[in-house]
Amino acid sequence: MFTNLSKSTMTKTTDIAHISERQMEIIEAAGKILSESGVSGLTIKNLAAEMGFTEPALYRHFKSKEDIIIAMLEYLAADIDKRLIPITSSNHTPEYKFKQLFTEQFRFFSAHPHFAVAVFSDGLLEESNRINQSILKIMATKMKHLMPIIMEGQQRGTFTNEITTEELIHVVMASFRLQMFKWRLAHFKYDITRHGENTIQSVLTLIKSKK
Repeated sequence: MFTNLSKSTMTKTTDIAHISERQMEIIEAAGKILSESGVSGLTIKNLAAEMGFTEPALYRHFKSKEDIIIAMLEYLAADIDKRLIPITSSNHTPEYKFKQLFTEQFRFFSAHPHFAVAVFSDGLLEESNRINQSILKIMATKMKHLMPIIMEGQQRGTFTNEITTEELIHVVMASFRLQMFKWRLAHFKYDITRHGENTIQSVLTLIKSKK
């Protein structure tokens, strides 16, 4: 699954420059509603009230609730790519880059929890195929940066070669997705950066070579 995903979408990210300042304000307001009321609470009526708009005024910027969610997810995919490029293209060791990659993600979601709602809400997966594809693009963007780190680590003997690169990536991504999902279910009540650091160390203990 991840192999096919990486071939089809890993190298393609959205240009975030085309999103207007007003559209970004709408996206952030939608995120606030998602954080407070969940997917069911995100309606055009509620969003217009949050923005102080009439509903027709909101439709001038986005055609539907689906388009707003997709814009949020597309923005996130492009922003992840922009933030992680300096980490993955650096000359640091694979272990250092691995730590920095996930530390940066935990830092970002801690500052912008509404994006975590958008990515880790099961209800969104039922909304539309377009939304599913946008979520898959986010996963592919993360893989684009994680895969070369894991491969380099295996080649250097830093990470275990007892399982394949693809299987190792499954383990890593599942571990971090579980941590984020738990944080989401806890309504962001605990410090995700501190718990995230513990997760990073635990995963490294599992995947580092024992030789």
